[in-house]
Amino acid sequence: MGVPVAVAWCATAMFAALVRPCLARLVRLDYPALGAATRHADVAGLLMAVAMLAMVSPFGFPVPVAGWQALFVVTASFFLVAAVRGRAEQGGCRHGDLHHGVSALAMVYMLAAMPHGDTGHGVWPVMVDEGATGGYALPAVALAGALYFAVDAVLTARRMMRSRRAGTPEPEGVASRDGCRTVMSVGMAGMFAVGFVG
Repeated sequence: MGVPVAVAWCATAMFAALVRPCLARLVRLDYPALGAATRHADVAGLLMAVAMLAMVSPFGFPVPVAGWQALFVVTASFFLVAAVRGRAEQGGCRHGDLHHGVSALAMVYMLAAMPHGDTGHGVWPVMVDEGATGGYALPAVALAGALYFAVDAVLTARRMMRSRRAGTPEPEGVASRDGCRTVMSVGMAGMFAVGFVG
């Protein structure tokens, strides 16, 4: 399942490019006016971008898989509970919470199910490993993940285009957030597809 180095560098650049708009939103947006739920979504977007960057980078990232998994279990729990409770706070969105919860669970699965090479670095989340063979464990889950994120990318991009055509004013940060979500979903679908075909 080792990702070719050239593809890994392209994916690394893509996920690294997502870090900047996520940080920019966290620094400049007026979260007291937009609501805490909007800030939570932006923090989740940044976390996903950094984690995917660590997974696809040929250099890896010095946080063991167990650390990433623990972080994403907490993230998934937070957003799934918010979705079930039908968050009533300002800026909250049941669909958005559910998406972030599913994304975090997908990361837990991806980190647990990806094969690890025999290079002695199996505790690090690195997908570029020539010693890694085979696809993800439970390939049906990988297929479901690829389909979910591919559909999400298409629906989010379509929503962005419709909103742009309509010229409807949106709260600050929405276009940036939707653009990042589209790119992230394309990247996630690609990572699941790579793991599925192994």
